[in-house]
Amino acid sequence: MQTSIISPAFGFDQFNRMDDAECHARIRDARARLGARAALLCHHYQRADIYQYADLTGDSLKLSRLAAQTDAEYIVFCGVHFMAEVADIMSRPEQIAILPDLAAGCSMADMANLAKVERCWRELASVIDVDAEVTPVTYINSAADLKAFCGERGGIVCTSSNAGRIAEWAFAQRPKVLFFPDQHLGRWTGAQMGIPLDEMPVWDPDLELGGLTPEQIRRARVLLWKGHCSVHQMFQPQHIARFRAEHPEGIVISHPECSFEVCTASDHVGSTELIVRTIKEAAPGTRWLVGTELNLVSRLAEEVKSEGKIVEFMSPIVCMCSTMQRIDPQHLAWTLENLAEGRVVNPIRVSARDAGNAKTALERMLAVS
Repeated sequence: MQTSIISPAFGFDQFNRMDDAECHARIRDARARLGARAALLCHHYQRADIYQYADLTGDSLKLSRLAAQTDAEYIVFCGVHFMAEVADIMSRPEQIAILPDLAAGCSMADMANLAKVERCWRELASVIDVDAEVTPVTYINSAADLKAFCGERGGIVCTSSNAGRIAEWAFAQRPKVLFFPDQHLGRWTGAQMGIPLDEMPVWDPDLELGGLTPEQIRRARVLLWKGHCSVHQMFQPQHIARFRAEHPEGIVISHPECSFEVCTASDHVGSTELIVRTIKEAAPGTRWLVGTELNLVSRLAEEVKSEGKIVEFMSPIVCMCSTMQRIDPQHLAWTLENLAEGRVVNPIRVSARDAGNAKTALERMLAVS
C-alpha cells in the first residue's frame, strides 16, 4: 500500500466525538491490520489506557536505543515531542516517526530554546574562552536543535539514567559544563561528583550574563540553566518527613528531577528505570514512598501488590505529566486507523542539518553509556 502524508487535522473531529470504548475497538482493529509495520513506543509516564498497547516501553535512554533498533515502518511514539524527534533522528531514513498529538510537548524542554542558549554562549565568551573551557550538555528533555547545538560544539546529550557517566565524560573534555534545561538533575549529578553547590550557579537566561558576575562564571564548574520539571517540583521534604514519622521502616526513592532537598532526604535517587527495578527487586512486604510521575507510581503499585509491597505517591496533590496525558484513545485511534488506510498524520521530521549534529551528540551519549 502506498502511504501519503496528510494535513495534521485530517478527519480528527469524528474521532474526538467518539467515546473511549469505540476508540479502543478501532485501535485494536487498526493494529491488527498494521501488524509489524507499526511499533508503539510508550514512556513510563504514559497513561494506562494507552500504555496497554505498547510494543516497547522504557525511560528516555532505553527508548532512544529502541528507536534505533526497531524494524517497523512506522514508529508511533506515545510520549512527548522531543521523544518523537529522537526517534526520527535515530531511526533509518525510510522509517517515519509519528506523534499522535502534536500538542504533547514538555514544559521543561520549552524552558530552553536555541536563541537563548546561543545568547548564553556568546555572553560566556565575553568572560571566558568558551570553546576551550565549556562542554555543553543537554538533557534529553530538549528540542532537537539544542541537541544539534551540543553536537556541533563537542557536547553531548544525557538522560537521568546516565547523567553521572556523561558528566565525567564532559569534564574530561573541558573544565566546565553548561547543563540545560533541568537545573535539578544537573545539581544532583554535580553534587554526587563532589562539586560544591557554590560552584554550580544558576544561569537565568532572562538576565544579562545569566544574573552572574564575571567572577562567578570564572569560578563555576557547572552552569545550571534555570529550568525544571513542574511535576517533580510538587514533591517537598515535608512529604518525606511525614512518611518517615508514620512509617519508620519505609523507604523513599525519588527521581533526580526533584529538588536537591528532596533528593538529599531520599534513600535512593534515580531514573524511572532505576525506580521500577529497585522496587521490583526489593524484599516482599516493603513500603515505598516514590517521588515521580503518578501514572508510573500507580502502575508500579499494582504490579508489586501481590508481593505485599506498598507503593505510595509522594505528593498529597495529584500531579501527572499533563502533556503526556494528551496522547489519549481518540488521538491514538485516529493515528493508527489512518496508517492502516495508507495515510500518515503528524509525522515528526527533524531538518537534515539539525538531525546530523543531534545524532552526533546522541551517539556520543550511547557510546559513553
